[in-house]
Amino acid sequence: MPREKTNGQNKKGPRRRSDKSYKDKVFNKDLWNPKTKLGQKVKSGEISSLKDALRYGKIMESEIVDCILPEIKHKIVDIKKTTRVTRAGRHFSFRVTAIVGDSNGHIGIGSAKDIERFNAQEKAIQKAKLNMVVVKRGSGSWESNTYDDNSVPYRIVGKCASLRVELLPAPKGVGLAVSDSIKPVLELAGITNVWSKTRGATDTKLNFVKATIDALHNLSKLKTLPEKKEEE
Repeated sequence: MPREKTNGQNKKGPRRRSDKSYKDKVFNKDLWNPKTKLGQKVKSGEISSLKDALRYGKIMESEIVDCILPEIKHKIVDIKKTTRVTRAGRHFSFRVTAIVGDSNGHIGIGSAKDIERFNAQEKAIQKAKLNMVVVKRGSGSWESNTYDDNSVPYRIVGKCASLRVELLPAPKGVGLAVSDSIKPVLELAGITNVWSKTRGATDTKLNFVKATIDALHNLSKLKTLPEKKEEE
């Protein structure tokens, strides 16, 4: 018997959309109804920078970041399918880790789980916006004659599990002399010239990314000591 024509459709159901078809939702400030005091201050214009927002308190709404950083972008760095075995059978879910940044000194990371891959992806992006970090940039290389914020101001170390990542300032023109696994992190943070050294289990990409973000976070934790006054 001749087969019936399906007009290119799959009998089992509609095809799933690919990552290329995924697009961020357009944020509309006028339709946003803030639920926290920080969100109200951001919408009214009293707070206009992420640094001031973090000083005020913990960010509890992802729309705060969308309002302050309208050009924020995201990158999915890890997707894993997990299985939970129960009496009823196996239950599958997806664990997604995403990073967000504006390539101008702001970076965030978040992870989420869901039975649907794209729901987990959206949740991870929203969580990443709640864990933003202000990256202290500079030009700390002695070979550099400029004062542009294209590198790190000094040597810094980040850790995750047994992995240790060390970022070193590099002059302009060197580029990102680092592993391909952490290049997206540095690009979204706005760092374009840097050297790196690694120690430990570098085969785990997720730990690699977390250690790099930990190093960028540690840049803002270090404080320089005041100069001692000369004794008369």
